[in-house]
Amino acid sequence: MPQAALGEAKAAGPADGTMRDELEKALARFEELERLLLDPAVLANPARQSAVYREHGSLAKVATKYRRFKGLNAQIAEALEMLHGDDPELRQLAETELPDLKAQREAGWNELLDLAAGGEDANRNRCVVEIRAGTGGDEAALFARDLYEMYKHYAEGKRWKVEILDMSPTELGGFKELILGIEGSEVFRHLQYESGGHRVQRVPETEAKGRIHTSAATVAVMAEPEDVEIDLRPEDYQIERMRASGPGGQHVNKTSSAIRLTHPATGIVVSCQDEKSQHKNMAKALRVLKTRLYERKRAEEQQKRSTERRTKIGSGDRNERIRTYNFPQNRLTDHRLNQNFNLESAIAGNLDPLIDSLIECERQAERKAFGNLE
Repeated sequence: MPQAALGEAKAAGPADGTMRDELEKALARFEELERLLLDPAVLANPARQSAVYREHGSLAKVATKYRRFKGLNAQIAEALEMLHGDDPELRQLAETELPDLKAQREAGWNELLDLAAGGEDANRNRCVVEIRAGTGGDEAALFARDLYEMYKHYAEGKRWKVEILDMSPTELGGFKELILGIEGSEVFRHLQYESGGHRVQRVPETEAKGRIHTSAATVAVMAEPEDVEIDLRPEDYQIERMRASGPGGQHVNKTSSAIRLTHPATGIVVSCQDEKSQHKNMAKALRVLKTRLYERKRAEEQQKRSTERRTKIGSGDRNERIRTYNFPQNRLTDHRLNQNFNLESAIAGNLDPLIDSLIECERQAERKAFGNLE
């Protein structure tokens, strides 16, 4: 980045911005985990060792890059001292080394921006996506199905794994609610900006007079935690076993395979009935419950830091309308970017132009808030 731009960034915000704080926190934790991996007590406990290895691995990429970035800063500071010193040979050495050191730092900084944009959960490879029909009745449920198809096609292009955790279908083929588990490289980084209200304008399949209707659906994208991150014991939740049912109330099966979990401490209720196996439904329900508990914890921490700059392009709240899908004009408008995109292409799963723009918007905000590179 040019020095003038750096000066503007420094003037625009404190040098100790949120991104820097998170990087320092990640590095400190990573180094603590490095020490734990040498602790005899940890090495003697396979379960603890496995958990430490897993967390260490999840932090490794960003922590090692930030440690190298700090190391380059120290080398640059040392070279600057030599440059202004009295020794001619050291000054010449500093003049030779500084351009390369600064180029390495610039490249490392851009890599850190890519890793850190989106917050501390950006690098998670698993997330839970909840799609719910809003206002608009059957048309809203059909729109929820369209959103599911859009994300499914996008995930296929990325070679991500998509799993239906639970669904509530309607007689016309839509969904009142659909919960997905998606796993793959950088999945949360790309999908996190989908949280919010989605509005559709089109002529419904059931509209005989050709009038355009407006309907809505909401999407929530939540980072899925590792088991060790959420302390959930069997006594912390209540289990109800029920018969699964489908659209119209007819029974899908005659066994009590559906599961409902209630977490009394928070009031969170999770139901799963997609599988015929009670054990599979139980496993899926627990995944969703842990994810919602983690999301609640994450939201509380964000609220505590509400005066700090967090998600720059939207709050991630379901009530925030983020996008309009206008079918008659083949136009998708993202209201956070104030940009239009080709609707037909996006619905087919080609979301990269849109999501790349959202990520770049976040990256530029991080640049501004990080401040001086020193």
